[in-house]
Amino acid sequence: MRTLTLFITVLASAACDDGGDAAPPLDAAPPLDAAPALDGGDADRDGGRGDAAPLDRGRRDAAPRIDAEPEDAGALDAAAADEGAPDAAPADPLACNGRRALCARRYDEVAVVTTHNAFANLARRYLAPNQRFDLGDQLRDGVRGLMLDTYDQDGVAYLCHGSCDFGERPLIDGLRDIADFLDADPRAVVSIIFEAYITPDATEAAFAAAGLVDRLHTQAPGEPWPTLDEMIAADRRLVVFTDRPGGPAWHHDVWAHAVETPFSVQDVEDFDCRSNRGTVGNPLLILNHFITDPVAFEHRAAEANAADILGPRALACREAFGQQPVFVTVDFYDRGAAFEVVDQLNALGPPAPKK
Repeated sequence: MRTLTLFITVLASAACDDGGDAAPPLDAAPPLDAAPALDGGDADRDGGRGDAAPLDRGRRDAAPRIDAEPEDAGALDAAAADEGAPDAAPADPLACNGRRALCARRYDEVAVVTTHNAFANLARRYLAPNQRFDLGDQLRDGVRGLMLDTYDQDGVAYLCHGSCDFGERPLIDGLRDIADFLDADPRAVVSIIFEAYITPDATEAAFAAAGLVDRLHTQAPGEPWPTLDEMIAADRRLVVFTDRPGGPAWHHDVWAHAVETPFSVQDVEDFDCRSNRGTVGNPLLILNHFITDPVAFEHRAAEANAADILGPRALACREAFGQQPVFVTVDFYDRGAAFEVVDQLNALGPPAPKK
């Protein structure tokens, strides 16, 4: 009964997650229906990967499709939690995040699929989930950005969202999943964006215990970002951002580096290219592209992630901000065309800076 009561409470209050979406629109933001189709062009559709093996997304392709009827779409899918990890495609020793053409690009010029509330997933039997698969499987599927919330439970750092009564996991265990993935794929560059309710010292201790400190990249605000190839060569392939700055230099203040679009969206018609938190001109654009009505549902994510919704919006915001949407942030990343849109954004190359 306590869990049911808490679940009802979240349904009633989730839409109040943050009231910070009232920022004025960018003057040059084009209407979304004016954006050209994001097809990438026949010659560049593969993002310039050369003869690299295609990214293996067998888990997404094999996952049972949702029933689009609203009364069924939010139900727990036990099969999703029980599936084994997909067989990995042979890694291209010359690729960076799966594409050779990305190696010479700076970190802030490369778009990546980013999972909103990555820990809140069906695989962990989380109530009101935002994703289907666990952190390791998300990374193996090609996700390279993870949004994670951290909470203190009796002096121990946990991954939770909203309330730890809906699901929890020690932060160190999630970080070890990331460490294992980085061990398995030496050509991957991964980013974490924390919504933190723990101290920087607690975060630092968890990274140290997970053996990740030596892999963390440090970036001074205003300095040019290195290329993916440079980060891989230095084995500094994990970048950490937080909304609770302080502590070590690698524990970056997200709003000193990034600007985001609004995140309180209840229908696809509400997606736009206004700025929300962060300063316009910061090099990292977080494209929040998910529906919370009042929580996440698979059928709403499938609608939002459709190529004809996500593609034109990504292009419109790319033009409005004059920069690549680096973190294309979605719910239920395996629904819709998130990977295809990100591949095609990268095939276009870095945009001309906004004047």
